[in-house]
Amino acid sequence: MVALLAAATPALHAQSLPGEQYTPPRTPHGHPDLQGIWSNAVITPLERPPEFADRAFLTEDEAREYERQRLEATNRDRRQADLDADIRLAYNDFWWDSGTNVVATRRTSLIIDPPDGRIPPLTAAARQRVESEPNRRGIEFTDGPEDRPLMERCIHFGSAGPPMMPSAYNNNYHLVQTKDYVLIVNEMIHEARIIPLYDKPQLPQHARQWLGSSRGHWEGDSLVIETTNFTDQISFRGSSENMHLTERFTRIADNILLYEFTVTDPDAFTRPWTAQIPSVKVDGLMYEYACHEGNKGMLGILSGARAAERAAQEDVKSTERE
Repeated sequence: MVALLAAATPALHAQSLPGEQYTPPRTPHGHPDLQGIWSNAVITPLERPPEFADRAFLTEDEAREYERQRLEATNRDRRQADLDADIRLAYNDFWWDSGTNVVATRRTSLIIDPPDGRIPPLTAAARQRVESEPNRRGIEFTDGPEDRPLMERCIHFGSAGPPMMPSAYNNNYHLVQTKDYVLIVNEMIHEARIIPLYDKPQLPQHARQWLGSSRGHWEGDSLVIETTNFTDQISFRGSSENMHLTERFTRIADNILLYEFTVTDPDAFTRPWTAQIPSVKVDGLMYEYACHEGNKGMLGILSGARAAERAAQEDVKSTERE
């Protein structure tokens, strides 16, 4: 999913972003109309690959060639002769959405600040925290469902956010506005955020939520959403529960919604950092994501762990008899 974008719609470049002369449609209450279903299925990498060094943009020919190489490398229809490797490829390419038909930016990374296109280094405390976290994907963490990662339990997917990130599929989100609220529904893991746009106090510091506590306001034609009060059970690229997330939604063309987010977290990163993701208007529907806590996959994981434990016990008994 690291390929750069095909030029399927008019290109977005830092030198000539549409929007400076663009006048967005308005809702009855006077704010820019951002409503609709949008796809952020860009496959530009979040961080700049080392081979691009200090280059923020590629030429169009370079971008097309790099895209071709990456799409070929990630093609799930290139089945493997080795059975285990073939199974790990899971579904064939038809079922994935790697974002080939979206806006072309020719950027080498979604991160636009720092200028090197990389996530700033973690603080010493954050490195220690990340390194000390147990590996909850190991077979030893299977006493119950609460031992498994939140994604396996269908509680929280990192790409659904906030912040919202492109993923391998389900890259659509539905935005609905009223005068006092904005609703954002993600196709991935069916997350729904209802965000007040009036002067409503934030939650107290001790109240923590999976998606944080969000409050919105307008700055000119941009919708700005500030989110705090995250739980320590989720982390975005090493962030702490004290992450302050600022999201900006700006409609810069009829079919383009520019999504930008800034992560500010002195407990995790040595400086704030910002990423920018263009979304394109989708003429279609969002579909149910039927992942739910208590799913059959979790039953299989825990049942498999019990079977492995019984097999280990039988091995011990067999050794003792010998």
